Amino acid sequence: MKLRYSIALSIPLMSASAMAADLALKLEIPQLNVAEYHRPYVAVWLEGADQKVLANLSVLYDVKKKDNAGTKWLKDMRQWWRKSGRDLAMPMDGVSGATRAPGEHTLSFPGAKAALDKLPAGDYQVVIEATREAGGRELVRVPFQWPPKSALALPAKGKEELGAVAVQLKP
Repeated sequence: MKLRYSIALSIPLMSASAMAADLALKLEIPQLNVAEYHRPYVAVWLEGADQKVLANLSVLYDVKKKDNAGTKWLKDMRQWWRKSGRDLAMPMDGVSGATRAPGEHTLSFPGAKAALDKLPAGDYQVVIEATREAGGRELVRVPFQWPPKSALALPAKGKEELGAVAVQLKP
């Protein structure tokens, strides 16, 4: 009898977590025709309407450098660095990762689910910053409303260091 009640009580909890909203990012890193090409460092974070950082979603940098030397160049992602990067210890489990080669990549943020579930309804933005050694720097903002009422793909486009970007939201 107790087993039936515990199963019956856990079903709504399982369905609530299965129905939690989700956020992913489709990101294009363009192949640039330059003499000296280096993969870009990329930071992705979530901001509120007041432009304060609510969560760091991803930081892609050279994680294989000896003695964690890749962190030395994180400050070149200036906006991210000033807003939250300088206060973080890298690498961060579930947030940091290796740089990506040119092409299209999809980043999902399962670790951000807890932060997303706590967001009150309102206006937010996903911010993507990319910088490349011997290259340029670019910042793309993708505004969205939370919670999503239906599945959405919100497009944006970079000019040089980033190509097509799409924030994917699922209720």
